[in-house]
Amino acid sequence: MTSANQKFVLVTGGCGFMGSHFIRLLYNKYPNYTIVNLDLLTYAGNQENLKDVNDSEKALPEDERRYIEVVGDVCDEKLVNNLFNEYKFDLVVHFAAESHVDRSIFNFGDFIRTNIEGTRVILEAVKRYKVPQTIHISTDEVYGNVPEGLSTESSPLNPSSPYAASKTAGDMLARTYATIYGIPLAIVRSSNNYGTFQYPEKLIPLTITNLLNDEKIPVHGEGQHIRSWLHVEDFCDAVDRIAHSGFDFSIYNLTGEHRSNLEVIEQIANYLDKNHLDYIEHVHDRPSADLRYAPDASKIRKELGWEATHRFSDSLGAAVDWYKNNEKWWKDIRSKGEFLDHYEKQSKARWY
Repeated sequence: MTSANQKFVLVTGGCGFMGSHFIRLLYNKYPNYTIVNLDLLTYAGNQENLKDVNDSEKALPEDERRYIEVVGDVCDEKLVNNLFNEYKFDLVVHFAAESHVDRSIFNFGDFIRTNIEGTRVILEAVKRYKVPQTIHISTDEVYGNVPEGLSTESSPLNPSSPYAASKTAGDMLARTYATIYGIPLAIVRSSNNYGTFQYPEKLIPLTITNLLNDEKIPVHGEGQHIRSWLHVEDFCDAVDRIAHSGFDFSIYNLTGEHRSNLEVIEQIANYLDKNHLDYIEHVHDRPSADLRYAPDASKIRKELGWEATHRFSDSLGAAVDWYKNNEKWWKDIRSKGEFLDHYEKQSKARWY
């Protein structure tokens, strides 16, 4: 059943960690939005991440349902064009990406295909169907290593990993489509997110689940890499604000609180009443590893009034509790070949 104020939103990669949280925000906040989630359901795409939304949909009459899940590839130009033609999207939020630095070292090809060609396909459809607003989700890793100071939206891009290089190329495609074709588009470069439903090969869920399993934690190099940690709900709030800000073209950095990898591991271990020194296992660092990311988020604070509201020291414990209370979710993932094959390489730092 359609209404005069109904809007259609496409979220690509919506079964992943960040995308699923954003879909949940839209679904609960905007009852006049119909959300189409295009996801290939690769290793990190998990339909269980949106079980609550699917359960809510099942309780509604068919003509009142407003969440549609499409299993498909953003590189499939025919499929993408069919979706844009059918739904006449008011907003597109492009999350879909290969996103793990370690995996990019082992398999650059998947990252080029999804992060560059997939972005081109989405942007072509946005241009062809004149979508009023598009948001391209990027990363602070496009700035590369920042030994001191902060990266602003106008800082040079200096990617160090295959993942960051592919995201930088996607950024440049997005910027080119915006400037050449006049597409209303925003690029969001976020620091590391954390929270519930995060795939357990990333640092925080890996640390939590290894400690719960009483297993060692592989630590790259000396573990002094510094990242800015942003709660995924703060990230989603920022993207929501950007999506409803009426932009023509803009770039926004998002940032949280700076911690080294060892500090993060120690805080999680302390919360679980464990000594982190008993569990750390240092392995060789990634080739050309970035030691520090430091995006400056003053632009979005000034223009849109956004501030991260989750304090890392307070909200990390809630994330730990979620993994403690949802063992089936992460144990199912950790038992699969896609996780085990990569973890064997990652935990032994077999980069080539």
